[in-house]
Amino acid sequence: MMRAWRSTVVRWLWLLVLFSTTASAGWQEALPNARLLGSGEFTWFGFKVYSARLWSPEKSLRADTPFALELTYRRTISREDLVQTSLEEIQRLSGAGVSPAQLKDWQAQMQRAFVDVEPGQRITGVFLPGRGVQFFVDQRLQHVVDDEAFARAFFAIWLDSRTRNPQLRAQLLGR
Repeated sequence: MMRAWRSTVVRWLWLLVLFSTTASAGWQEALPNARLLGSGEFTWFGFKVYSARLWSPEKSLRADTPFALELTYRRTISREDLVQTSLEEIQRLSGAGVSPAQLKDWQAQMQRAFVDVEPGQRITGVFLPGRGVQFFVDQRLQHVVDDEAFARAFFAIWLDSRTRNPQLRAQLLGR
């Protein structure tokens, strides 16, 4: 009886280990050979808002390089604030290059991709050249946007030379 019980417990533990390994793969499945390019902190008036890490299977970023940008939040921020701030930055960087219809669609896409974040929570965007972006909340796929123009406009917030935080950009790019 004890041996049968122990055998059952061992089987359940193995299943748990297998499930947790699979469940924790998350965004890394899209970039299996990703390595950290750089990291930094975003602060606003002295308050830490999030830490950022940039991952890629390549040693540096080019236009055709896939990558993941992982943001670990240090403060509670609503989904609406995340969407609105992102939309404003996309608009600022894109100017007339993006139509009102695109902005409306992109706003809807971000509403699906983002959540209200709490301290310690992560949102990771995986850029896939020629396809678009996958958004993960912690390690769970939240939303996929099959629009490369949106993906490029979104990641420009951090990676464009005109970003509001050139120091963070330099840190992310490993400079």
